[in-house]
Amino acid sequence: MAFGELVKRHLVDTRPLAVPAYRRIWSGQAVSNVGVAVTVVAVGQQVYDLTHSSLWVGLLGMANLVPLLVFGLWGGAVADAFDRRRLLVIGSLITWAATLVILAQALLGLGNVYLIFAATAVNATGFAITGPTRGSVIPRILDPELVPAANALNSLVYSLGAVVGPMLGGVLLATGGDHPNYAAAYAVDALLFSGGLYAALRLPALPPLGEVTRPGARAVWEGLSFIARSPVLLMSFVVDIIAMVFAMPRALYPELAADRFGGSMTALGWVTSAMAIGSVAGALFSGWVGRISRQGVALVLAIAMWGLAVAAAGLVRELWLVVAFMAVGGVADVISSVWRQSILQLYAPDEMRGRMQGVFMVVVAGGPRLGDLRAGATATAFGLTGAWVGGGLACAVTVLVVGLSVAGFRNYRSDTRAAALRSETKPA
Repeated sequence: MAFGELVKRHLVDTRPLAVPAYRRIWSGQAVSNVGVAVTVVAVGQQVYDLTHSSLWVGLLGMANLVPLLVFGLWGGAVADAFDRRRLLVIGSLITWAATLVILAQALLGLGNVYLIFAATAVNATGFAITGPTRGSVIPRILDPELVPAANALNSLVYSLGAVVGPMLGGVLLATGGDHPNYAAAYAVDALLFSGGLYAALRLPALPPLGEVTRPGARAVWEGLSFIARSPVLLMSFVVDIIAMVFAMPRALYPELAADRFGGSMTALGWVTSAMAIGSVAGALFSGWVGRISRQGVALVLAIAMWGLAVAAAGLVRELWLVVAFMAVGGVADVISSVWRQSILQLYAPDEMRGRMQGVFMVVVAGGPRLGDLRAGATATAFGLTGAWVGGGLACAVTVLVVGLSVAGFRNYRSDTRAAALRSETKPA
């Protein structure tokens, strides 16, 4: 096989971009994700400046987690019962309004940590609505064989935003000299978010298909039961929770920058972007991911690699080594994400996809928030290195023990399981 053909075989599949509706969503996310990542850096740094505590930065995760748990599951049920385009627009407007509140408090110099937490919670509420809705839209506008490629493209654009956003955030914060320019960072987010809103407005109407279940506790329970009856789906969530709760060091970034790199905003930007740098590389060369059949074992090994990479990053003192090891973790993370998302989207019938995406979003977005709390609390008790390195090692050991202990997950093969999984997990 020629080198050029080998490279093409492994590069990300761009065929979904030929579909106008998907291309608009993808383009809108490409723009808005940069702004979101800028705000993530700025909010964490502002809370740290106000409190001088990694525990408070970790508690930001809880301000996100509660709305994600409540409105994520409910939002998924709503996405199965209402026009998904309209719901995506409503959720986007809520998120945008919260961003404007965060901008206003910075412009007015309020410095009120409780107001920041409240606005963060409202922002998470909007995301809890748009997240499962956007995920459930993808199988409606694309042929099934293009869904894995679309997820890889989504991961790529998210990761690019997570690279560019924190770096841009560091630059914007530094424009304030001795006092970080938070208003500039939040203003950029508010401006760029309009790209995602425009993409939602340009979508065609997407009314529900099949049997419509009224949103509520029963609809949410049906979605959870659907997952509980499938060991493969259930364990894909469990191993992801292990990865994020045990090993995610995000809440420690400001303390790491202050403790090892003299409080440099540039160093903070690099550390925050490091994982996403690896995710970009992993997504760019994701063409092989869909050809892996033993996806259960592969998921476990990828998450174990993530944990070990995080542990290694916590041991080194040079900035470039921290970035390099976190980038390795980013490669492992993006590969596992594509597998998990594709399984959910293709195995669930359309009338269940919103609820499946709601659970997926709660786990994917909520897990890191619990990880923030874990990191902040353990740093207070055991110090920066103990919290960072210990979490990574605990992740690697736990995921190998738990992930390989369930035979159905360990033996899962994507090429033979799809048809059986559809019948076994049909909702009651």
